[in-house]
Amino acid sequence: MRDLLDREQLLSWWDGKVHRLLIDLAVALVIGGVLSTQATPWEFFLHSAVGVALLVRRRFPLVTAGASVALIVFLLYLPPSWVALYSYARRHGAAPSTWVVGIAIIGTGVTANLIRYPGEQVFPTLLTIGVNSAFYTVPAMLGLWLHQRRALLTAARERIERAERERALLTGRAVTEERRRIARELHDVIAHRASVMSLQAGALTLHAKDEGTAQTAEIIRENSAKALTELRGMLRVLREGPSDLSEAPTLEDIAELVRETGSGVRLSMPDELPKTSGSTGRAAYRVVQEALTNAAQHAPGASVSVVVEGGDELRVTVTNGPGPQAPTAGKGYGLLGMRERVALAGGSLEVGPTADGGFRVAAVLPR
Repeated sequence: MRDLLDREQLLSWWDGKVHRLLIDLAVALVIGGVLSTQATPWEFFLHSAVGVALLVRRRFPLVTAGASVALIVFLLYLPPSWVALYSYARRHGAAPSTWVVGIAIIGTGVTANLIRYPGEQVFPTLLTIGVNSAFYTVPAMLGLWLHQRRALLTAARERIERAERERALLTGRAVTEERRRIARELHDVIAHRASVMSLQAGALTLHAKDEGTAQTAEIIRENSAKALTELRGMLRVLREGPSDLSEAPTLEDIAELVRETGSGVRLSMPDELPKTSGSTGRAAYRVVQEALTNAAQHAPGASVSVVVEGGDELRVTVTNGPGPQAPTAGKGYGLLGMRERVALAGGSLEVGPTADGGFRVAAVLPR
């Protein structure tokens, strides 16, 4: 692809500087041809017409070629025709250029035989035709070469673009199929087990022998039901794409999340929540959710504080102290997921131990 672009830049350079140089040279030759000879009014008019035609050769290439051929046929004056034939061939290709070059060659022969060399032998006429044919063919061939080169580059660029579109389409299909496969696995395994857990917790709530057990079972049932709701939303996103995230939890849901976690969590956040984008609100909620999960897993029974601060940026900090019980081992996927989610929202995340043996998670998110 880079090689193709380099070649196109080379052709653009040729079309720019070299073409302007050729036009300046051709106009100078036309003017020089007029000034260096005692031109008749007809010859002066023809020279001037060719000079003007060369200046507008891109807009009227056929007119320029015709004027140059007329100058060749009637005056046998070649230099302006080189630029005209080159420009015409480069723009129009082989078939039209062949006709123009052929007319120039035949016209030269007729002029040489009837006007320039009347009554002389055939050899001067044939020599004129042969020499001038070479002069006409070389610039036309150069123009044809550039015409064909540009056509090949254009075709190659179109093939590359078509291949990129096809690859993107195939990649999109593969990603969609993989997302649907993951959605099926989540539905068949996790959704089923969460449903069973919710049903069992509901049954325990009804048949609990004491109030504390009933309350704990109800909390488990409510969290299981919410997990199922969020899981269904995730499955819908996996199957259909993220077209609607209106049901996803945001900044406003952090207070309820902390309340459901238990009395060991303290929350500090402004009464009037700062206005944030949807992605920032979702990222803040998930950071708090994952940090609370990690605290419960790695420092069970420890005190936890959640601080949400507004300003130019949204700051979310979750800190837990050292747990009285031995922490369970983890894989670290939660922190990795938090980093990815915060990065996607355009923020930054800092995690690490505290001086007292606890752990701190601090996210800074754009509003």
